[in-house]
Amino acid sequence: MSRNDFQSEKLYQATMSMARKMLHDGLISEEDYRQIDTIFLEKYRPVFGTLFSDLSLTSGA
Repeated sequence: MSRNDFQSEKLYQATMSMARKMLHDGLISEEDYRQIDTIFLEKYRPVFGTLFSDLSLTSGA
């Protein structure tokens, strides 16, 4: 994994962690969360992020 790949992964995971917290706290809907995920998947192109993008909604994380 290159330094740029790692940086992109880190930024994506941090962003989605905040989005999951907002979803859990009822500040955004599941649809909002999915839109945020789509936007940031396109922006950061994470290596591993796509493996976990659907898990976070079903696991309650």
